[in-house]
Amino acid sequence: AGGGPLLPDSVLYEIFLYLDHVDVLSVGLVCQQWHAVARDEFLWKELFYRYYRVSREVPRHPAAVSWYDEFQRLYDTIPCVEVQALKEHNDQVLHLSFSHSGCLFASCSKDCTVKIWSNELEISLQHSSNMRPYNWSYTQFSQFNSDDSLLLVSGVFVGPHNSSSGEIAVISMENFTLLSRVRNKPYDVFGCWLNETNLISGNLHRIGRITSCSVLWLNNAFQGIESENVNVVKRLFKIQNLNASTIRTVMVADCSRYDSPDLLLDYEEQLAASSTCPVFDLGSDSEEEEAKPKQTPEPAVQELPDDGGVTAEDGLQQFFDDIMEGRVRPAMTETELETKVAELFVRNRTKPPELNLLSTDSNSKTKYLIFTTGCLTYSPHQIGIKRILPHQMTTAGPVLGEERRSDEFFDSLDHVIDIHGHIIGMGLSPDHRYLYVNSRAWPRDCVISDPMQPPPIAEEIDLHVFDLKTMKEVKRALRAHRAYTPNEECFFIFLDVSRDFVASGAEDRHGYIWDRHYNICLAKLQHDNVVNSVAFSPVEQELLLTASDDTTIKVWRSPRALRLRQARKPRPRKLLFSWLMNQKS
Repeated sequence: AGGGPLLPDSVLYEIFLYLDHVDVLSVGLVCQQWHAVARDEFLWKELFYRYYRVSREVPRHPAAVSWYDEFQRLYDTIPCVEVQALKEHNDQVLHLSFSHSGCLFASCSKDCTVKIWSNELEISLQHSSNMRPYNWSYTQFSQFNSDDSLLLVSGVFVGPHNSSSGEIAVISMENFTLLSRVRNKPYDVFGCWLNETNLISGNLHRIGRITSCSVLWLNNAFQGIESENVNVVKRLFKIQNLNASTIRTVMVADCSRYDSPDLLLDYEEQLAASSTCPVFDLGSDSEEEEAKPKQTPEPAVQELPDDGGVTAEDGLQQFFDDIMEGRVRPAMTETELETKVAELFVRNRTKPPELNLLSTDSNSKTKYLIFTTGCLTYSPHQIGIKRILPHQMTTAGPVLGEERRSDEFFDSLDHVIDIHGHIIGMGLSPDHRYLYVNSRAWPRDCVISDPMQPPPIAEEIDLHVFDLKTMKEVKRALRAHRAYTPNEECFFIFLDVSRDFVASGAEDRHGYIWDRHYNICLAKLQHDNVVNSVAFSPVEQELLLTASDDTTIKVWRSPRALRLRQARKPRPRKLLFSWLMNQKS
């Protein structure tokens, strides 16, 4: 005890065998000899790195007081114990979302209902809304607004097999009445709240066989306003899509907390923060922080093409002249020709991107609109980011948004991150500083010659992490979960992020939990079919929900939370004592 010499491997091995069979937190009670070393920092540091197989380049969690406490945290606070299975849905459960207070959560399902649940000691069903009377095929996504007074529910219309239309409904949490419905196309735009009373939806306009235009609309949740002076809808952005791509999966990130995140993932930034502003949750461990982790390559950023001063009309005319005179070699396919013409047409008809995207004032009210998109094929393989300025956050003003010059027909993206794979899920950290992305990688050197035939995708899912303050990828991709459906049948696997953990569903019949700081997988959560969605309680990260194609929602709590719950329950001994006292009196 007291930080002596390194224990022999044989001794450590025996401890590891012991830990595998005995509750780690009770080993201090086994014998006096173990109790003497139970708080030895040197021992627990060695145990931690070897037991959890963490690279020694990774420093201790910045909020940890000791290695013993850190070992205890990863062992005892992971929501990995199933405590309840909810079976009120009668078809695949697709999505889960908590209210900001953590008191309620909503579930969406192929049974075409959205169910509202009360999160108490025993979770119970509070309300169920059937969307079939509105010609919906199923519900697929939900989100509470910032004050939990309204619920956005996204669904898919009944239609032909290749129908891409959807709708968004707004439900009041006061009396569960339907307040408004908004068209949403394609349906996997999903929709999201921009603020308490305004939500974002999408629409899609076909221009050619593989060329289209996505329009993102800002909608007032209360569509029944009876005033010709109050708009209920306003156009936010109009963006051209090439090679059969479309905008999907919109979400909004609030930039105001980027300089005070819950957890910094860059170890050098942790050290800098701790030296300039020694706050508990941004502390550091000086023993390890000098080591610098290997950095993953920076994601590719799309830049606007340089037109060299040539107008769109001149460029098109030159292109057509080259075709007629045989100067275009090799011969273009019809698809390539359409894409080339669309690129030339849009070159001088696009509003320039916002400048200085990375220098956002932390005190400003600026927000980012984040969505999946693409430029090579219909599979979503890029993340587009567009700044939303304060004056754009209301439906007041012209219905078509700010006035545009005739040569600014489209909006450009402010930033693009190329994933080089099929994106199947996205989620923000609670402080909105980090974006987590589920993707299935393409082959390394693949070439896409036909946008309607994307490359094959890997079965292994990569969980990437991007810092939205620097727009760079941080950490190495998290792995463990798998998916098996091919490109054309690929569907969304929802993930969720808490202060310390990130969780995701998978097609291998498990949910997964990783530690955000150490980048290690901590738990696999068993289901009988595909796990579509996971959700942490926003006020209690030791509570996790998982939703599956097996029609169930499972409730998972940590060992520590279970002990605390059991301690609150009245003991029979007290009841017996009360009965005896009553008999005596």
